[in-house]
Amino acid sequence: MPVFTLLGLATATLACLCLYAASPNQRLWAAPWPRRPARIACAALLLLAWLALVQDMHRLTAAFVLGTTLMLALAVLPYAGALTHARRTR
Repeated sequence: MPVFTLLGLATATLACLCLYAASPNQRLWAAPWPRRPARIACAALLLLAWLALVQDMHRLTAAFVLGTTLMLALAVLPYAGALTHARRTR
């Protein structure tokens, strides 16, 4: 797999992590991250992810890959948070 595609996917996943960590209902950490810096980091990481994906594919394809990655990561993160929260409370 091309390097820029992997970099774009990893950056998009980190952007979702920043967005999820700023939520007051997150369960990965004891306290949520500060909202404004986390959202700014999320926006910057999403832009970098799209720019990385555009290096290896067409713009529309990069947008669809980015959207699919966002859907996957934002669906998995709450379950990961619940799993780690359940292990912490034992």
